[in-house]
Amino acid sequence: MRNHRAFTIIELLVVVSIIALLVGILLPAIGKAREQAKLSTSQSNIKQIGTALFTYAAEWSDRQYTGTVDSLSVYGSNIGEAVAGFAAAHDGNNPPSLVLGTTPPAFIWFWGGAGSLAMPINFNTGFGNFRIVNARQVGQYLTGRFYDPIYFSPKDSAAITAIESCDSYPGEWCPDAPDGPAGGIYTPTYCFSPAAMFNPDVMRNEDKGGFQDPFILKAGFRSPSMSQALYPDLKTYVIEHHWLQNTFGDGIECNPNFLGGQYDGCEPWYFNHAYSSTPIMLMYDGHVENVGNLRARAATDRQISQLGYGLWSTDTPMEGGYSDNTPGGYFQELGHDWTSTAHHILTTDGIRGRDFFGDD
Repeated sequence: MRNHRAFTIIELLVVVSIIALLVGILLPAIGKAREQAKLSTSQSNIKQIGTALFTYAAEWSDRQYTGTVDSLSVYGSNIGEAVAGFAAAHDGNNPPSLVLGTTPPAFIWFWGGAGSLAMPINFNTGFGNFRIVNARQVGQYLTGRFYDPIYFSPKDSAAITAIESCDSYPGEWCPDAPDGPAGGIYTPTYCFSPAAMFNPDVMRNEDKGGFQDPFILKAGFRSPSMSQALYPDLKTYVIEHHWLQNTFGDGIECNPNFLGGQYDGCEPWYFNHAYSSTPIMLMYDGHVENVGNLRARAATDRQISQLGYGLWSTDTPMEGGYSDNTPGGYFQELGHDWTSTAHHILTTDGIRGRDFFGDD
């Protein structure tokens, strides 16, 4: 009879220990590889959006994309009056709209009143057309689809989940579009710099008199040309609006400081809601990089020491400040650690300003 030798308990424990060790080594590496792949995808997305924007400017004599009528302030002293005044002067027609897509008949978007997608940003609500990078005016240079995945970072899980029923629809406008609280749409991951979409004198620096109401300032809504960027390598053009890079825990989470949220009740943390946030940014010279909020704070502190005012405006109706735990600005008081940053959104001098200093 043959003797069949079996594994001893010790040998089995050794094998199991080796397997567990290998899994412990490989899983973090796989996780990092997945994170890097998502990061690369988001960088690619924002580069393609940038290509569309620069193509738009090339075809329109250096004009920057805008969702606002240049002469809006002519028709009233606030958004409600301006919309009504424009309609009265144009046979009852509202100002030209953001076009999101078409289903017969044509679906055209316009939001007057307090929300006002007719403005780059409404200083009372913090919302505006700076959030709609996927309007047809830009989308026609890309895929032509409003809910194309190119407008959503793969790390933006709340948004990705909310639009999954439409992200593969081949047409321009998804007929089963989700009924988001922003009037039937979900906003994309990326956003423009609203400060750069206004006349640069709207957010002029304090030495020149500070903030001016765009409804009072002559041509306050006239969108500046691309060439007006004095620091194109230091001024943000498009940025990840949500806190997606260097987040705590397992990826993005809903911000409990918001009462409800646009993505099926979830409102993510914003890019300026934590010191550790390093959003992907497209600059006006076309290059893409990850720049952290710590660098933004260091840059504005440096300018304050030199000139007495920082790199973002604190005297708009949104107020805010340059010290931590200061309410106002761009929803600073709803942040994870109350870091005081409103770069990109309220950049001093708008397109003529800068959000960072270069490396010394």
